[in-house]
Amino acid sequence: MTTASTRPPEGRYGRSSDERADRRLKVAGAVFGALLLALMGYFAYYYVGQNKISAEVIEYDYTDRAVKVHLEVRKDSGASGYCTLRSQSESGAEVGRADFRFDGDETRIDEVVTLRTTARGTTAELLGCHAD
Repeated sequence: MTTASTRPPEGRYGRSSDERADRRLKVAGAVFGALLLALMGYFAYYYVGQNKISAEVIEYDYTDRAVKVHLEVRKDSGASGYCTLRSQSESGAEVGRADFRFDGDETRIDEVVTLRTTARGTTAELLGCHAD
């Protein structure tokens, strides 16, 4: 004994509603993906292209009331701005924070700056640099 099929013959009555819904979902997904990719590209350009000053902590040395930080700053010629540093104690409490200004026509500056602290700081962390 065999049972009769309940599906209509292939291609006889056009597309099913499931096929139309699948196509709409694919189109909506493609449009959403393209918009997301464009948005990511815009933010990447804004962050990388517009950032005119950046720095890196090379090394640091700490004493009871100060941290000496060796910074390597890269910036556009003629750009001016500042970099924010902070230091934390062994327990994780912030013991010092300061902004250090960088001006001039140099594009690469190696400088040792002194961050004064309220207690013994054991870290030197670059929080960020900002152009004027």
